[in-house]
Amino acid sequence: MRHPIPLRPSGGDPLAAPGELRIELLQGWSLPLLNDPAFADLQPLLQRSLLLRQPERLLSALVQRPPLAPEVFVAYVAADCMLGLSVVRRLNRSGSCWGVEALRVARSALQRPGSLSGQEIQAALLREALHRCSGAASWIARCDSTDTDRLALLREQGFQPLRHEISWLWSAPAEPGPALAPPGDLQLRPLNRRTAGLLLHLEQAACPALLRQLLDRRMEDLLDQSNGPGALWLDPSRQQAVAGVRRLHHQGHGPVDVQLTVHPGWSRLHGPELEQLLIQAVASDSAVRLCSDAGDVERCAWLRSIGASPEGERLLMARSVWRRHEQISSRAANWRLDTVLDPFKPRRRTVPTPVGPSALTPVARPSRAHGACSSALSAAR
Repeated sequence: MRHPIPLRPSGGDPLAAPGELRIELLQGWSLPLLNDPAFADLQPLLQRSLLLRQPERLLSALVQRPPLAPEVFVAYVAADCMLGLSVVRRLNRSGSCWGVEALRVARSALQRPGSLSGQEIQAALLREALHRCSGAASWIARCDSTDTDRLALLREQGFQPLRHEISWLWSAPAEPGPALAPPGDLQLRPLNRRTAGLLLHLEQAACPALLRQLLDRRMEDLLDQSNGPGALWLDPSRQQAVAGVRRLHHQGHGPVDVQLTVHPGWSRLHGPELEQLLIQAVASDSAVRLCSDAGDVERCAWLRSIGASPEGERLLMARSVWRRHEQISSRAANWRLDTVLDPFKPRRRTVPTPVGPSALTPVARPSRAHGACSSALSAAR
């Protein structure tokens, strides 16, 4: 008999209700129990997330800064039975966009009779992450185009495909040729704080409009996500970056991810000079991973010409979060500050305050005729 999956964790006690699926943030007691082969490559990331959790919360409350470590959620049915985990991370400093980095199920959990299926465990972990990260306005996830189970899971949680990408593996030549000057009158500039704005504008121009809005990146976010040297080609006549390359932060094992961007109006730059620019940026790495849009035929042909081999196709999935503001039923909570202070304000009269005695009771001066009549009446008396 399968137990219901709660949308929210029922508590923090790992020993209570052992037959019910529970989802909590990664704790110190659960780290040694995540010894399944499915989590082996994530061990450094899990340790780093656990150690930096408290400094992360303290620094986030003081200043806006790049995240130190991702959030890790673990699913279990007992203190000694870990079923799966999910890893999510902020993709910008403001925390408006989050990304799903990993969604794993223990191999031993799939072999237990009568246990939850891997799809149910992953769905519960993803729902919990979406619910816990209350400040997120959008979510980004990537999955293989052939992974129908993962695609169905993401669609159930509101994710929609935004981009069809091809992943390429490329190794720099052992003996690179002589450095070539940029084509035309373009100028070579290193990636730093002065030129980061130009490269961000270039990447925004090459990004779909809806995805650009969901990512919500700033210049600081681009620098936070870059690792090592980067370079760009600048058009001096327009003060515009037309091509750029930068290394991304390496997560886990495997090839290093490299972001290579060419302005849509400058596709003619795909040639030997662009290859030299790529070699200069990744000279210290033996193998790198590049990404291109599946519909960009010219980019795909150029990658094949420099010796890159397609690794697989991926779908970039995105989800927007629309949260309805709860109406406060308490009448006192809706009071405005001026309404609360109104009884303490000085009362104002309905008519202007008189300035002097003459303004209190206006007296009309008697005319001469009226004065004569008054004198006659006095004499008669």
